This record gives sequence, C-alpha cells and structure tokens, in this order.
Amino acid sequence: FNVPNWMGTLGVFANFIAYAIMGYPAGNMLQKYGYKKTALVAIAVGFIGVGIQTLSGSAQSFGVYLLGAFIAGFSMCLLNTVVNPMLNKLGGGGNKGNSLCGTAVIILTGLLIPEGIKNAQISNVFPLMYAALAIFAFAFIVISLTKIPETNKEAGVKTAEASKYGPLSFRHFMLGAIAIFVYVGIEVGIPNVLQKWLQNPDLNVLGSGVNAEAVAGSVAATYWFLMLIGRLLGAAIGSKVSA
Repeated sequence: FNVPNWMGTLGVFANFIAYAIMGYPAGNMLQKYGYKKTALVAIAVGFIGVGIQTLSGSAQSFGVYLLGAFIAGFSMCLLNTVVNPMLNKLGGGGNKGNSLCGTAVIILTGLLIPEGIKNAQISNVFPLMYAALAIFAFAFIVISLTKIPETNKEAGVKTAEASKYGPLSFRHFMLGAIAIFVYVGIEVGIPNVLQKWLQNPDLNVLGSGVNAEAVAGSVAATYWFLMLIGRLLGAAIGSKVSA
C-alpha cells in the first residue's frame, strides 16, 4: 500500500502521544508498586503493543497498527519512568549515565532492515517484530528473577505531605513540559520526514541516477550517530554530576 507521509508520521505520533496520557499514572504506579512490579507491567504492556503491531501486518490494517503503536507508547513511558531511577538504585551512585544501550538499539535495528526497502513487503519486517517480542519475553523473565532494592516509600509520602505546592503550580514546570513535548516531536520528526523528502520521486531532490533510498538511509543514520555522540557526552557528564 502507498501510505502517504501524514499517515506514516501519525504512526510515530501515536507512539509518543501515549506519554502525555500515561505519565501521571506511571508515576503513581512506581510510587505504589515499586521498581520491579512497575518494570514487569511495562514489559508486559510492551509485549502486547508489539504483538498488536505484528498482527496489523497480517491484517493489513493501519488502524490496528496505530493501536499497537499507542499501547507500545504506554510501555515506553512506563520504562522511562522506572528504568533510570532503578538503574541508579542498582548502581548505588544515583548519578550514572544510562543512554548508551538505548541508542545502540537504533543502530542494531538498522542492520536488520532489508535491502530494497522501497519494494519491501510486510513479511520482511516480521523477523524484526519477532525479535522484539523475544526480547520483551526474555527481559520479563530476567527481571522477575532479579532482586531489586526498593526506595523507602514512607519517606516519599512524608515529603509529599510536607509540600504545599504541586508541580503544576510552578510556571517553569509547565513551560518545561511543553518544551520537552515540542522537542521530542522535532527530534523524532526530523529523520522521519527527512527520509520521506529525500525519497520522494516527484521532488527528485537528489537528482537522477542516485539510489535515493540508500542516501536517505545514510543521512538518517548520520543523524542518529550524531545523537549518539551527544548521548555519550551527556552520559559522561551525568556520571560526574548528580541529577
């Protein structure tokens, strides 16, 4: 199917808009159930989301894909809420950088994308989806068997009771939340739209006789590589400066 650009971008949007809905419940779950249970719920939700996305290929349904992307976004939000503080707790320092593995996934995923992606079929993506499901299942087993120290919940309750103000009462918090939301849209939107623009045969941006798909993929890979450099520098700083 010839999916227009706005539909392709909508798939990414469905994934990230789940953050806005799940952010507050994710924080409550972490406070109530702790690291381990919240992480297990996040992985289970991720497995369901990726499973639905996989089924959308067999069903040839873009709506089912959007549903799967939306549910997978819940998992991403939960994992972002629990993973960094959990790893800091396990590391014992509270100031370690944890970005490298998250960035490496992008590179590894790129290696699994087949050549001739322009004429690829849904079935070409199935091995990648199956690998993702296997990783979710493996992570669930590992975390369920791992002893994870939990934060003292009573201390957190006392701190909340002592404060007269919630985060929404601070103007800079609200502006910061809006800024992060816009930033993530730009960060993810750049490689998404850039590849479509470079590959558009009607625009013929790169001229004739050029493998537009290969060039577009290289440009996007360079973009993520530069992001990786930034993450590595951030991780180096984060290992020296407390959050």
